[in-house]
Amino acid sequence: MKLDRRKVIKSIFGGSSLAFFSSSTMNIVYAKENKFKVMNKNIKQSVCSWCFPQFSLDELSKIAKEIGLIGIDLVPPSGWKTLKNHGLKATLCTPEKYSLTKGWNDTKNHENLVNEYSKLIDLVADAGFSNLFCASGNSFGMDKDAGIINCEKGIKQIISKAEKRNVTIVMELLNSKVNHPDYMCDKSDWGIKLCKKIGSENFKLLYDIYHMQIMEGDIISTIKKNHEYFAHYHTAGVPGRNEIDESQELNYPAIMRAIHSTGYKGVVAQEFIPKKDPISSLREAVKICDI
Repeated sequence: MKLDRRKVIKSIFGGSSLAFFSSSTMNIVYAKENKFKVMNKNIKQSVCSWCFPQFSLDELSKIAKEIGLIGIDLVPPSGWKTLKNHGLKATLCTPEKYSLTKGWNDTKNHENLVNEYSKLIDLVADAGFSNLFCASGNSFGMDKDAGIINCEKGIKQIISKAEKRNVTIVMELLNSKVNHPDYMCDKSDWGIKLCKKIGSENFKLLYDIYHMQIMEGDIISTIKKNHEYFAHYHTAGVPGRNEIDESQELNYPAIMRAIHSTGYKGVVAQEFIPKKDPISSLREAVKICDI
């Protein structure tokens, strides 16, 4: 199954909007933008490709490079050559196809996942990248403690290879209240418990700030207390998953300062769905996080 995220946003951009932001007019829009670029570099930033479907990966790469981003998130192997052509990294790699609902928490999925991720670990390492996305899957009535046992059993079959190849398997925290009903890894405590069970520096969490604000709040305290378990961060405005400007409830400069204070050397990826001009919104989000 292709990225579920793409299905979510297709309805947001109607035909006229997509036409306006087609590649033939992109340069016109781009020329009107402010020219902010990353300046402070205390926070390395990237952007999630699925949030900007009006641009091809090549077009988004050009924009990202000009703004000063180091790469693009959630890109499968088929897109890595395009990123490298622009001097960018795949800051969070994915399989070509994957499911958020059928994941490591179900032993019936283990054979296929172990085979696929064993190959992917080599591909990621050989490409010079380091982070590889994974999902817990939905509960489907399963007890959450049983899900931890199953995830541990499956992921431990690939973790030694990940350690040898210096690849970090990163499980995303998603909200089950609004966007991903029944998703199992929906609280930081659950994910951290799994990290402790696996007991490897090569298995960590993607702390999605948007999702965790919806599920539990207390963002800054959670980051400061548990940062050792977080290998990656995503942004978006709450409510709505849109721009991270003053229209929403999260204070992203303060959150970025908290992340930086932990000594974090990884990447923060912008994962909001723009309601306004996409390039202006992306530049503004990068500026807000450039503490």
